[in-house]
Amino acid sequence: MLGDARDFNNMETRAVTKFLFQQGKAPKEIHAILAETLGGHAPSYATVKNWVAQFKLGDFFTCDAPRPGRPKTVITPEIIDQLHELILEDRRISAKSIAEQLGISRERVGSVIHEDLDMQKLSAKWIPKCLNADQNVNGASRLSKNFEFFSARSK
Repeated sequence: MLGDARDFNNMETRAVTKFLFQQGKAPKEIHAILAETLGGHAPSYATVKNWVAQFKLGDFFTCDAPRPGRPKTVITPEIIDQLHELILEDRRISAKSIAEQLGISRERVGSVIHEDLDMQKLSAKWIPKCLNADQNVNGASRLSKNFEFFSARSK
């Protein structure tokens, strides 16, 4: 064997199968040649037989065709920013309405909110899980002002 059998990818193996088909070899012969050359990395006989059937129908493409179905949803920084703005505008907004407005799945909205924005739902409002230093200082100052206000009123 000249090269390592693992160097062959699916497209190259299919190209070799196409070459052998065009030489007039039967699927069993093609599979035997591939098994001898590639060993355990050779495609199964059923795969070779399917490829030969496709070649007979005139489909000589050696790379996989794009598969139908829903494309993978990609969450970009722009979408994260839009989602964050929606939450800041209305902290009572639901994940369902966010998903409808942005055109992404409700599950992705939930994962972005919890993982990327580090927020959680508390008493029907989205809030940060942990407050940053500025928020802690502001909260403490508001708390002391409220304490002074209510202390003065009770006297």
